[in-house]
Amino acid sequence: MSEMINETNNTFSHKENLSDLMIFVACYLVLFTVALLGQLIGVHWKTWLSGSEDSQNIFMGIEAAVYTFMSHII
Repeated sequence: MSEMINETNNTFSHKENLSDLMIFVACYLVLFTVALLGQLIGVHWKTWLSGSEDSQNIFMGIEAAVYTFMSHII
């Protein structure tokens, strides 16, 4: 019974999932632009974005930075 209650409390509505996705995409595009410009200029952009310091490539770094950023705003 308690497992059933936990499952219903953890489900999100469609609007919440869609809004989280829209926030993720918007943040990803902004941070990707910043990282790409930094990469093209030749500066160390990973120090600018929190969470991306130990990433292996630009996409993993941006994703980590977006999740870090989203944890602060949501």
